[in-house]
Amino acid sequence: MHKFDYLVLGSGIAGLTFALKACKNGTVCVLTKKEAADSSTNNAQGGIASVFDKSDSFDLHIKDTLDAGAGLCNENRVRLMVEEGPDAILDLVNWGAEFTGFAKENGNVTFDLGREGGHGKHRIIHAKDLTGREIERALLSAAGNEKNITLLTGYSCVELLTEHHLGAEKGSTCYGVYAYSAQKRKVEIFNAAITVLATGGAGRVYKHTTNPDIATGDGVAVAHRAGAQVANMEFMQFHPTTLFHPRAGSFLITEALRGFGAVLKNEAGEDFVRPFHPMGSLAPRDIVARAIDLELKKKGLNYVYLDATHLDKDALRHKFPYIYATCLEYGINMTREPIPVVPAAHYLCGGVVVDEWSRASGLERLYACGEVSHTGVHGANRLASNSLLEAVVFGKRAAEDSAKRLKSIEGKVPVFPVWDDSGTDDPKLRIELVHDRAEIQTIMWDYVGIVRSDLLLRRAMRRLEAISQELEEYYKKTKINEELLEVRNLAKVARLVVKCALSRHESRGLNYNIDYPEKNDKDFCCDTVV
Repeated sequence: MHKFDYLVLGSGIAGLTFALKACKNGTVCVLTKKEAADSSTNNAQGGIASVFDKSDSFDLHIKDTLDAGAGLCNENRVRLMVEEGPDAILDLVNWGAEFTGFAKENGNVTFDLGREGGHGKHRIIHAKDLTGREIERALLSAAGNEKNITLLTGYSCVELLTEHHLGAEKGSTCYGVYAYSAQKRKVEIFNAAITVLATGGAGRVYKHTTNPDIATGDGVAVAHRAGAQVANMEFMQFHPTTLFHPRAGSFLITEALRGFGAVLKNEAGEDFVRPFHPMGSLAPRDIVARAIDLELKKKGLNYVYLDATHLDKDALRHKFPYIYATCLEYGINMTREPIPVVPAAHYLCGGVVVDEWSRASGLERLYACGEVSHTGVHGANRLASNSLLEAVVFGKRAAEDSAKRLKSIEGKVPVFPVWDDSGTDDPKLRIELVHDRAEIQTIMWDYVGIVRSDLLLRRAMRRLEAISQELEEYYKKTKINEELLEVRNLAKVARLVVKCALSRHESRGLNYNIDYPEKNDKDFCCDTVV
């Protein structure tokens, strides 16, 4: 058994921000299931949105966020995020993040600010086209210098510890987790006064995604099983532009490239997005992704083009060195020829329901920050580069609130029984799990993608329920392993996505259903809470 004041699941920007703030008040353990730098944060190219330009304002950033969110944003939470954004960015700078163009003179802070889809102003702070990697580097380095932070790799959350494990029918408080150690091949107990979910998203529920392999929806799945509320799972954002190449693995082409002037075109060289929105290729992501999806289906194409050949070649290579070099690896010179692109699952706008301090709804002492959470700031469609901002702002808020609660938590943590795997066996073959994972991802991609229908959603649910039932039977008789935990979580999250999509009888933001093509503010201008 391990005991800490704070337990953080996940080592991305949200989890590490929380840890760096919370370690001033107590001991912190950060658990991550792979290596410390394996996170969606590390993959984020574009940047982090915040107001630093004199021509910009909080109200303009708030308006752009609300417009993108299609009527479902929590305006108070959006205002919190936007207004607290600049201070949170400076925290990242103080922890060592080196952003492009950063300068501080006479108390004034400036950055080289980019622009992305849905933003009316230049407000994207970046580190060339590897912003997430730079932030992750800085936060891991800062965390490594804190004696109160213990970071353990190779641990997967099995279940949240609640009164249910002490014999109660239902739990009401989280006391830590049962976690599986891949190295030791056993389940261990991690007790904590405060537990924080910062496990990232669920993009791996789809066949094609920009997300890292670890993004299997673990936090949402374990929280929902334990009794926490989950909302808006139908709003999965598909990034409009990933590199189309058999060996590229859905490599992300940042929206900042379109912000710099690149234009989406079809094989005839036509700007096919412009008729759908006056901002053309810089329209909000849901609109751009649907325009591409329609163009592909209408003409039977596998991809469209992102054309940057009209832009300054030296500037392109300087601002987007990672994308330029990666495209060259696949024989594409983006300064001379357009890039073949296709949409892929990218960001979950729903998640574990939390309040303005990131306290999870349904379980005491549990917090959720970053993509795993539903703060209400993204609504039905996330505005580009608001994700890293949300993570750092609400990670900071969670640390502030939990520090106050830590002082008031009295009494010892209950003694939980060791994990009992008697009557289970090590699987001789894991081919069932390989097939289950592939089937879940194919079902979600084919039936629950950018454009949906009730017929396809019901078909998806029937097949997912059958897979889930088989998985639960397998889970009860099999010793824990990483693959089993991930596939079980994928099945859980997939059903939550479909359940939410079936209950929303309208098209709004990222949920486009051909059976209900119009937005219905009268009946559905609300969150889908499970």
